[in-house]
Amino acid sequence: MNLACQSCKKNPATVHLTDISPDGEKTERHLCDKCAVEEGVAAKPQVHMPVNEILSGLVIQKAAIQQLAELTCPKCKTTFVDFRNNGLLGCGCDYDAFEKALLPLIERAHEGASHHIGKVPRRLSTPRTAEADLIRLRAELGRAVTDEQYEKAARLRDQIRTLEDQ
Repeated sequence: MNLACQSCKKNPATVHLTDISPDGEKTERHLCDKCAVEEGVAAKPQVHMPVNEILSGLVIQKAAIQQLAELTCPKCKTTFVDFRNNGLLGCGCDYDAFEKALLPLIERAHEGASHHIGKVPRRLSTPRTAEADLIRLRAELGRAVTDEQYEKAARLRDQIRTLEDQ
């Protein structure tokens, strides 16, 4: 079925829509990719990556997954795979043994924070403590240095010094 696009009447139709009105009337529309995107009934097509880039990304991911699978706590012998399967760590040493793998999970669960600073209900407008601010600023400083954002790191360092001097 080679239909022309009903909108531009130039390109072949690749998106076929069937609308059914509340009273049961059926209408069909046939659009090309470009017109379907313009009308908002289809997403923009993704840019295709070369196959070698996709495969190299998979190889790198497989190597990283293999490294995670080999992580084992020296004290309780819990593996990272055990943790991923049951969601429980075996002992306190697991935090050190699995640090690189756990840190992104902890930060994602705690909105970017990796240290517990206590919990305050959102509905209360109590001011933050200086200690909580210091912990947050130190974490931001670490990320800024890692990301090589040295101007931001210098500002954060100065804010930390100001809070520490109070």
